[in-house]
Amino acid sequence: MGYIENNLMTGEKVLYRTYLHWFVFGWAIFWSILALFLFIVKFEIGGYISLVFFFIAFISELITFKTSEFGLTDKRVLMKVGFIKRNSVEILLKKVEGIQIDQSIFGRIFDYGTIIISGTGGLKSPFHKIASPLKFRKEIQEQISKI
Repeated sequence: MGYIENNLMTGEKVLYRTYLHWFVFGWAIFWSILALFLFIVKFEIGGYISLVFFFIAFISELITFKTSEFGLTDKRVLMKVGFIKRNSVEILLKKVEGIQIDQSIFGRIFDYGTIIISGTGGLKSPFHKIASPLKFRKEIQEQISKI
């Protein structure tokens, strides 16, 4: 059971879930391509160093990927990123004032982006590299309209 299931209120149901996009592995992909290139051009020490950076980046990004959850229930929006250093937000739907999506060119091409949910009291919580952020926003807005 994940964070969302462990924090549901009595009678609350999960309606929609999303996760981090695979693009979160960007640095690991970069280091692996660099290592491959360095091995091809026979600069092996650079290739081995790049492989070390690849493994460090991959493990770090894998932990972030596996420990991040984004969900919508019939009462709240719940978002959590991190394992040891955790960033979590739980906002009642009736307290959501706005939902902002930031997408770069790559974000639009590969369908990921940053979602910023504004709550009453000035709370603004950005969560980066979320898969299908426009669909997540649409689901939240549809649930808010039912309240």
